[in-house]
Amino acid sequence: MGLWEAIRMGCEALQANRLRSALTILGTVVGVVAVVSVVSITQGLNRYVSQEILSMGSHIFSLDKYGFITSNEEYFEAARRKDLRSDDARYLQDHLTMAAAVVPTAHYTVDVLWEGRQAKDVALVGIGSGYAALGDEFDIACGRHLTYQEEATRRRSAVIGSDIAEELFGAVDAIGQRMRVGRESFWVVGVLKQRGAVLGTSRDNVVLMPITTFESIYGSRRSISIIIKAASPAVYEACQEEAMLLLKLRRGRQPWEPPDFGVQNSETYYAFYSRATSLFYLGMIAVVGLSVVVGGIVMMNIMLVAVTERTKEIGIRMAVGARRRDIMMQFLIEALALSSSGGILGVLLGALIAVLVNVLSPLPARVEFWSVFVGLCMAVGIGVVAGVYPAMRASRLAPVVALGYEK
Repeated sequence: MGLWEAIRMGCEALQANRLRSALTILGTVVGVVAVVSVVSITQGLNRYVSQEILSMGSHIFSLDKYGFITSNEEYFEAARRKDLRSDDARYLQDHLTMAAAVVPTAHYTVDVLWEGRQAKDVALVGIGSGYAALGDEFDIACGRHLTYQEEATRRRSAVIGSDIAEELFGAVDAIGQRMRVGRESFWVVGVLKQRGAVLGTSRDNVVLMPITTFESIYGSRRSISIIIKAASPAVYEACQEEAMLLLKLRRGRQPWEPPDFGVQNSETYYAFYSRATSLFYLGMIAVVGLSVVVGGIVMMNIMLVAVTERTKEIGIRMAVGARRRDIMMQFLIEALALSSSGGILGVLLGALIAVLVNVLSPLPARVEFWSVFVGLCMAVGIGVVAGVYPAMRASRLAPVVALGYEK
């Protein structure tokens, strides 16, 4: 029997048992969907997190009171430290030799109003005038940045995010408008370029004001963060060590003692993300592996049922001259047809799930070509592995026994 004849007979057998074929395909579909969708979501999330976390710059770091907190014990220990003040930032500005910018920041949440329109829960940032040197995060769409003179004179000037500009002012030019930030009035001098959202949280719902103005309104008895940009990536580590040494000495500690403040950079966040998600990814791999095993078992059992039901047919075919390899080929082709169909359907469903996740949720997802290839290969592998034993069992039936078999 030729290959095409075996394919024809295999397809006819599958069409004759559509419900059984559909159930067999389902096992393969589940495994392939798991591979394509999980890989699409995890790889998309990894790429997204890498871009967003590392977008702050390869040679920017920050100093603050708490650092990167991962437990209650660390928080309570850090809470006993001395606050960082604007004087500390000015000291570093005067003494750091390898820094391109030293920018103090402080944060609060307020409501912003203009002529009856209100933006709620706006991120208010008191910031030093050198923030423009920190990079793309503070690019201006229109107007200008806050100036050193405005910081020195505690001017009521503000730069707003694009969400605030759209929500409050709409088609009206925001530059030169007077708005209320909390209980205080501010003049809008600039609008930041749109920065988008991080996992559903907008970065454009923000108002920047001079840090001196911030402290005059909300008080200076709060700890600040100090963002430092090294002069170049080549001196990044040296700049970080210099800043830590200077701040330790200023706070009364010896150079060899551990710092009583936190140091954060993009690598800190990415390392934490990698640790936090490693167990999740292992769990996803286990789920995918389990679905593959279940799919293979389902296919093998149903193929064994098919062999049992078609025992008399096998006996007739062998009695009229069919060879063992012909019988084996037929059942292998049926298994491969089922698994291939399940693989194609699984790839399509997995890609659809990835697209829906990307559109309907803040989680990014991107279909990877290699995951499609792996899914299809896995489907074919399931067909081969699950079909070999039933096919061998069918081919080893004795014609006399097969002809005498009764259901």
